[in-house]
Amino acid sequence: MSTHRAIQQSIDYMEAHLEDQLSLESIAAHVSFSPYHFHRMFRRQVGMNVADYLRRRRLCYAAQLLLYSDASIIDISLHCHFESQESFTRAFKKLYGMPPGRYRKLFILHTYNHEQGEGQMNEQIASPIKGWFISGSHPQDYEMGIDRNTVHQGSTSGYLKAQTPMDDGAFATMMQQFRADKYKGKRMRFSGFVKTENVKEYCGLWMRVDSHSEDVLQFDNMNDRRITGDTHWNHYAIVLDVPEESGTISFGVLLMGEGKVWVDGFQFEEVDLSVPTTSLRLDYEMNDEPTNLSFEE
Repeated sequence: MSTHRAIQQSIDYMEAHLEDQLSLESIAAHVSFSPYHFHRMFRRQVGMNVADYLRRRRLCYAAQLLLYSDASIIDISLHCHFESQESFTRAFKKLYGMPPGRYRKLFILHTYNHEQGEGQMNEQIASPIKGWFISGSHPQDYEMGIDRNTVHQGSTSGYLKAQTPMDDGAFATMMQQFRADKYKGKRMRFSGFVKTENVKEYCGLWMRVDSHSEDVLQFDNMNDRRITGDTHWNHYAIVLDVPEESGTISFGVLLMGEGKVWVDGFQFEEVDLSVPTTSLRLDYEMNDEPTNLSFEE
């Protein structure tokens, strides 16, 4: 089993068992690795160790319970495998910047006002996600925005969804574009967590490195490892070199056809040359001479 596939299977396993007791040993055994090797592999790929990942996901789950259930804080803390309400409160405050009781009061009010339509005009006028814009073949038929209900970590995620039945080949992307100057000569990894619902054709992360003359130098859109259907949160990554002649870097999430995709916890970071690139081949083999001129082959 490849390293990336093992990481994805382990995350699927953890997502399905967040409410259960989990240990490093049981998770590593699920993907047939030793705990020591799996721990190092997971930390290198995901950017945090297994214990921190589980803690963040359970805190996120706890945040949803605070907003959308009547459970007491102590019951939520025990349900999410914290030893006490005090330890839960400390961890929650560190991640969310406020204790769970205050979070519940503040964001229940926010959710209520949002559902009543307050602030709707501002949301329509302002860009829904700072720093991101929507593009593609049919951007007018898609919607992007912030979601407080379906979240991987923290209190919000981003989403992109089709609003109408799609023509064949229609797609949209939630993306960013920026200068490549700071990253020239480096190998960069764009990674994050993705969850999908009812994706008919496919979705995936994508990244492109262009020259100043807008020639494509490096590119990957996960076309060879498509995400389709309904999927739990999982971790995906693209790794590309940024040549010295690079001018711009673009990245984002692509949704082709119908469905909805949520994204969270994106990272853009330099990696060493031992991390293989995922770049799709942009060249092709050229024949030495003309061939099949009679179209009989």
